[in-house]
Amino acid sequence: MTEHEHVRVAVIGSGFGGLGAAVRLRREGITDFVVLERAGSVGGTWRDNSYPGCACDVPSHLYSFSFAPNPEWPRTFSGQEHIRAYLEHVADVFRLRPHLRFDSEVRMMTWDTEKLHWRIETSSGFLTADVVVSATGPLSDPKIPRIPGIDTFTGKVFHSARWDHDYDLRGKRVAMVGTGASAIQIVPEIQPDVARLTLFQRTPPWVMPRVDRAIGGAERWVHRQLPFTTQARRGLLWGIRELQVQAFTKRPHQLGVVERLAKRNIARAVKDPALREKLTPDYRIGCKRILLSNAYYPALTRPNVDVVASGLAEIDGSTVVAADGTRAEVDAIVFGTGFHVTDMPIADRVVGAEGRTLAQAWENGMKSLRGATAAGFPNWMTIIGPNTGLGNSSMILMIESQLNYMADFVRQLDVLGGRAALDARPAAVDAWNDRVQERMQRTVWNTGGCTSWYLDANGVNTTVWPGTTTEFRGATRRVDLGEYDVLRAPKTAPGAEPGAEPGAESEPRTKGTRKKKVEAGA
Repeated sequence: MTEHEHVRVAVIGSGFGGLGAAVRLRREGITDFVVLERAGSVGGTWRDNSYPGCACDVPSHLYSFSFAPNPEWPRTFSGQEHIRAYLEHVADVFRLRPHLRFDSEVRMMTWDTEKLHWRIETSSGFLTADVVVSATGPLSDPKIPRIPGIDTFTGKVFHSARWDHDYDLRGKRVAMVGTGASAIQIVPEIQPDVARLTLFQRTPPWVMPRVDRAIGGAERWVHRQLPFTTQARRGLLWGIRELQVQAFTKRPHQLGVVERLAKRNIARAVKDPALREKLTPDYRIGCKRILLSNAYYPALTRPNVDVVASGLAEIDGSTVVAADGTRAEVDAIVFGTGFHVTDMPIADRVVGAEGRTLAQAWENGMKSLRGATAAGFPNWMTIIGPNTGLGNSSMILMIESQLNYMADFVRQLDVLGGRAALDARPAAVDAWNDRVQERMQRTVWNTGGCTSWYLDANGVNTTVWPGTTTEFRGATRRVDLGEYDVLRAPKTAPGAEPGAEPGAESEPRTKGTRKKKVEAGA
């Protein structure tokens, strides 16, 4: 990119959120945008997570864009390589390649209150943008716990999201730390090849059978020839999950039936009473994400596997020590310990109108307006923002709802005319957040008796949406200008740098004058 490049919209990240934003901008007739990607290819978390057995736990026909159905999914739950190939396909079909800027990690984004645009420093140069759409995603930066003595470890250490394919685990003694969605996929894949596998489990997950199968050629042919069948399949998958939502959000006691089925699943696979006790959670199912696997429990019963019902507490040379004192000699440590979800590193790199970073604004917890915009950060939005996660359905549904909001946000700027910016009003952000948190109180994520990555350091659930995807789509269909301050650029004084619009406000404002609602977006 050129040093003084200016674009109307800068999108950060090229996963589902970033590519979806790019497609929507083109559909809105906007071609003056770039997609800034720190890596060398598209894919986001589906590029970074290439560990053995990596796959999605949402059916493929639902875990894809509604505007880009894929009749060629090879399985009902497709693997990482197929999802990544799908995203490459989307980039090609929708002609996004000219907009992509690879190897362009964002180092800092700073709001210019005079010119009403964002100054963006990347690893490949500088640019400015009227609007920033941050689509870095919550599952992009791995979290490795600070274990005393980790610097003394003499073997290999890596995170599941940064899998070292050059290191051969065959015949090695391996410690797997964590029992989340990645770990339950990794364990069955590596167990047959390693000499010994020691699994460090702080909290056992609830695991249900994975109803997965290959999608045959005839079935794919039908989807190709009759596209409505793909849409119908997606609609059925969506509808089933919409009906399940109330059990998670309003009536957690109804999940007791599912919990009994999950216990039977453990009993069928694990005959040893002591091991079965270790693997049985003591919290309501659904409090943490319900995991899907047919191979996890059987792998844990194999003679070369030890399940340590305690977290990793210390490392001494080649010895790993659990909090309960269990010790094991290992050659490699694989951390399946999740991501920086409620403390996303990108927040340290966004400096708003008042000179504060987004991380500082969110130091007491993430808050946004309709999961998209934050007070004091004009013309900045996020895809998969606070309280937009799901506990039982496809995040693509939420992303597409946020793309509706993004599109109307840009339209409203057009309607306002001139050089303008929209800044979420603190009162509107607080009102939205208060409603979300009030609804959160009776959900299984808050009442189920577990500690999960849905909760921030203060124990507040700033991650999950406490309702249906239909409700969220309705709440993000249009931008309400009554929830925003409208900022205008100051007039250009004689001899000053050109660029301000005629008829602009005579004084710069960090809190702009509120305008009446525009009918198109009210």
